[in-house]
Amino acid sequence: MHGPLNRNHLMFIPVMTEEAFDVIVVGSCMTDLVSQSARLPKEGETIHGHNFFIGFGGKGANQCIQAARLGAKTAMVAKVGNDSFGDSYTQNFKDNGVYTGFVGRTSEAATGVASIIVNDAGENAIVIVAGANMKLNKEELQDALPVISSAKVLICQLEISPQMSLRALRMAQENKVTTIFNPAPAIPDLDPDFYRLSDVFCCNESEAELLTGSSVNNVEEARCATRELLRRGCGAVIITLGAQGCVVLEAPESTSKHVPTSPVSAVDTTGAGDSFIGALAYYVAHYPAMRLEEVARRAGQVAAVSVQSMGTQSSYPHKRDLGAELF
Repeated sequence: MHGPLNRNHLMFIPVMTEEAFDVIVVGSCMTDLVSQSARLPKEGETIHGHNFFIGFGGKGANQCIQAARLGAKTAMVAKVGNDSFGDSYTQNFKDNGVYTGFVGRTSEAATGVASIIVNDAGENAIVIVAGANMKLNKEELQDALPVISSAKVLICQLEISPQMSLRALRMAQENKVTTIFNPAPAIPDLDPDFYRLSDVFCCNESEAELLTGSSVNNVEEARCATRELLRRGCGAVIITLGAQGCVVLEAPESTSKHVPTSPVSAVDTTGAGDSFIGALAYYVAHYPAMRLEEVARRAGQVAAVSVQSMGTQSSYPHKRDLGAELF
C-alpha cells in the first residue's frame, strides 16, 4: 500500500501493517491555547486569568486519542501545518500509539488552533481557527481508503470540510464499516446524507437543538429530539446531556433509553464529549454484540473521569486508570 510523496508538501508514509485498525478517525487537529479565570469575560471586557497552558485538542484528534488510550488500534487521517505546532502534534499521536501515516502537512495554512477560556466552575468558551484542517482533500482521503475499508469503526465530525467528512462516511459505509458521526460544531443546514450515512449519530443537547429546531434542555426533550433525528435516516441516535447522562434510540425501536451518569465534581468539561465518542468507538469496535445502551453507559463513565482533571487530552484516562468492570 503506497501513499504519495510530496504532494502539496505532504509526507505520507506507506502503511506497512497486516493488522486492520479498530478505529479510524477522519478529522481535526487543534492546538489548544487555554486560559483559566474565575469567570468568563463579558463582551468587550478584559479580565485577569490565573493560569495558562498549551494542550492538544481538535474534536477528531481528541476522539482518536481517547480510543487509543482505552486500547483500540487507531489511525488518524488529518492535516497539520508545516510549523512547530504541526511537529508537536504529530509526535503527540505517536506518543499515544496512533498511526500517523495519513497525517499530512501543508505550507498553505497553519495548524488549527483553539483559544479556550475555562472558568472556576469548569465551564468554557472556545474560538477555533481551523487552518490546515480545511486543506484535507479527496485525494488524501482516497489514499487512506485501504485502511478505512478494513477498519471496524470510522468517526467523523465537522471541524474539517463537511464534504470531506461526508465522503469518508460514504467510503466507510460502502465497505460495511460502522460509522459514528458527531455533527460538531453544528451547522443548521446539515446535508441530509449525513443522517443516512450514520450508523450512530451522536451529538450534545445544543447541537440537537440547532439541528431539530426544538429546545433540548432535559431528558424528555432529548427523547423527542432523538425520534426526530432517527426519522431522518440514522441507524441510532445518542444525545449527550452532560451531568444528566445521555438518551439513546436505535432503529427500529420506538422507545428511547435514558442512560444516567454518576455525579462527579467537574473541574473542566472541555473535551468531555470527545472522550465519550472516543470511548464509544472503542466499545463498538471491541464488543460488537454489546447493546448500544450499555456501550453508552460505559462511554459515559469514561467521560466522567475526564471532567475531573484540567485540560482536554491531558484529562483522558488510559485503560489502566479505569475499573475492570468497564472491560
